[in-house]
Amino acid sequence: MLKIENLVKKYGDFTALNNVSLTIDEGVTGILGANGAGKSTLLNLITDNIKRTSGSILYNERDILELGSGYRKLLGYTPQLQGMYEDFTAGQFLRYIGSLKGMKHSVVKKETTELLSLVGLKEYASTKLGGFSGGMRQRVLLAAAMLDNPKILILDEPTAGLDPEERIRLRNHIAELAKDRVVIITTHIVSDIESIADKVVLLKKGEIIRYASPKELKQEVDKVTGKRNLLEDVYLYYSEKRS
Repeated sequence: MLKIENLVKKYGDFTALNNVSLTIDEGVTGILGANGAGKSTLLNLITDNIKRTSGSILYNERDILELGSGYRKLLGYTPQLQGMYEDFTAGQFLRYIGSLKGMKHSVVKKETTELLSLVGLKEYASTKLGGFSGGMRQRVLLAAAMLDNPKILILDEPTAGLDPEERIRLRNHIAELAKDRVVIITTHIVSDIESIADKVVLLKKGEIIRYASPKELKQEVDKVTGKRNLLEDVYLYYSEKRS
């Protein structure tokens, strides 16, 4: 369990996150917000990539700063899609990432086969990444993040730039991985998490404007509007309400 308390991040006079507090349990937690809402800042603080201004982030009641490298070993992180080693095969890429994590060669080899199978790329283990589509690359990155069985999986805009079929395939893989771990997804594509998220954080200008399950959020807005709403409608409703 992750517990975030009164988290603040400032860059000079600009406040990127303002007094954010939430508890994140196992399952999928989606963080929704427009560009500049503070999504990536929040992820970078949770992964301890940047220093917080104030507040605390606890994992099983201990601050992640106290846990240090022990905490980072619990993390699997997939950043927004970026350049990869074009001449690496999918298998070579995972083995390379495993070596960076300090994993034993025999363990990396075994997990590489298992994880590529899990994300539907077993038959492409010996195919160079330069020939992969955007969706296939994202699935390779997801498999790489899962090496060494992390307890916390953090995905930053994992479906950005993918076509609808690839997005659906990827989010189904994510849902499967979330059964026994904390999975945090940031996105501005609401439909990508509506069907798989256990909880949703609505983030605007560095502040949480609502945090609940998709079902609860939709029911709340349904009562106000007198009609059935999609999660995207809910986000627009709360965003406009807090403008």
